[in-house]
Amino acid sequence: MNSIIEAAAAKRAAPVLATSPMTLHTLQPHEYGRWDAFVRACPDATFFHLSGWQKVIEGSFGIKTWFYYVQQDGQILGVLPLAEIKSRLFGHSLGAMPFCVYGGPAATNDAARAMLDQAAHELAQQLGVGHLEYRGMQRFHPDDPAWHTKELYVTFRKEITGDDEANLNAIPRKQRAMVRKGIKLGLRGEVDANVDRMFEAYAHSVHRLGTPVFPKKYFAMLQDVFGDECEVRTIVTEDNRLVAAVLSFFWRDEVVPYYGGGMDIAREVAGNDFMYWNLMQASAARGCRLFDFGRSKLGTGAYDFKKNWGFTAQHLPYEYKLYGASALPDNNPLNPKYQLFIKMWKKLPLPLANFMGPYIVRNLG
Repeated sequence: MNSIIEAAAAKRAAPVLATSPMTLHTLQPHEYGRWDAFVRACPDATFFHLSGWQKVIEGSFGIKTWFYYVQQDGQILGVLPLAEIKSRLFGHSLGAMPFCVYGGPAATNDAARAMLDQAAHELAQQLGVGHLEYRGMQRFHPDDPAWHTKELYVTFRKEITGDDEANLNAIPRKQRAMVRKGIKLGLRGEVDANVDRMFEAYAHSVHRLGTPVFPKKYFAMLQDVFGDECEVRTIVTEDNRLVAAVLSFFWRDEVVPYYGGGMDIAREVAGNDFMYWNLMQASAARGCRLFDFGRSKLGTGAYDFKKNWGFTAQHLPYEYKLYGASALPDNNPLNPKYQLFIKMWKKLPLPLANFMGPYIVRNLG
């Protein structure tokens, strides 16, 4: 009997742990560590939710960002990085980090996600934007008619193993022959401590395609901010001529080749084909088991190139919520109204294109 009385008294004396309400906050620099700890642990989060993107996007382009998070009892439950693009030519929008293929609310429960949604809605209204955009591999609001999507982008993701021979044999025969050509010609990959050679190859490629170049400091900041999770791999010939280069991100067990380009010689020696194979080899040895070939637009050469590797296209159902705009955005090179611009841009001298490009590209997102 005494033990029962004592247990009841102890129960009455025990403190009641009250759960505090969820609260919304904007990220401060001293909180980067706890933000990233949540992102790395949250299944819904991606590399593009990391706090480093705030430094990169604001520092490289001067674009205003809002990094919202929801917490309860001192624990972060959800995050949502947002940025504002305001351009006379390309419109006024709020959404996932510019130049990032994935982005939107990442949360561990529905209530936190709803609070982040509401914050984005109120900010969109406050700024008077044309639309709000989320980017994900799945829709965030599949049953909400206020959110629209369209068929434009796909991603290519494929599992890889630690066995080079198995990975090579998984590549379709014609594409495998291109890889072997680069191998036979003695191409090799080198990891660079700076972005100099990568920028040269990248700028050469985008100029050939007729699209504006990113500022060199953007790539340098990516390498500086993300450290070992960002690699610059350069492909050279036996006599050290620059062939191609790619800047990649490493996230969990994935490798994401993100920015790349090749010199004119790359076509002669299968340089781009060898480059991605060389990256796949090195990434598999590093422990990566998923090769994310990245986003491409339907109907483009990049789309066809990735399909040739045996990757299956997966639709990216980006979501748009309209505010001041009456139609979904269409800021991409396939839009007929940009064709004249592209033709003119190709004719610019490369140094001039490299000088002017950063002033234009910051408005594209």
